[in-house]
Amino acid sequence: MSRLLDHLYETHLKQYSAKRVSNIAEQLQGVDVLFRHKYSNKAYRIDEKAQLDYPGRDLPTFAFALGYHKGDMIKQGWLFDPLKKTDFYALITNITLKKNEYDSCSIRFVNRKKLIIWLTELGLSEEFLKKKAFIHEGFTGKVELKQLDMNTQGYLYFSGKRKAEKPVNLVLYLDMLEHLGIAKRFI
Repeated sequence: MSRLLDHLYETHLKQYSAKRVSNIAEQLQGVDVLFRHKYSNKAYRIDEKAQLDYPGRDLPTFAFALGYHKGDMIKQGWLFDPLKKTDFYALITNITLKKNEYDSCSIRFVNRKKLIIWLTELGLSEEFLKKKAFIHEGFTGKVELKQLDMNTQGYLYFSGKRKAEKPVNLVLYLDMLEHLGIAKRFI
């Protein structure tokens, strides 16, 4: 996947240089690629998130990780993690394979700071969402949030019985994030 992404960055983002991060400590801090603007020299830390479980499908939503189980412990997901240095998420969707190699995909960049501010202004703060997750512990399926239209904006999704980690995700509609200026479609 990284080979395809690097090719797309080089081909379509000519005003930036992209350097893939190999340092594991930096990757754990939410930095997979470092973009540097060629004229201003400003750097942006990119965390790539791919819908690898859905090859060939162009889903209208993306799941933002709020938390998951690791053994008996509940671990924080990447969205609100204060240890993450991410400036933008590169959301990779509509992934296609050709001869068992990644052939094409769609990419949207999401401004992490803008997303968190928007969620907090809606009343969907990290604390609020943690309380919701606690109330629905062990549940599997969608949970409506009064702050979001479930069919056009988003919802909580609990994978309690479907995945060993029992992740809790905030599922958001990509078109809505673009309309709000939080995301921008790249390809």
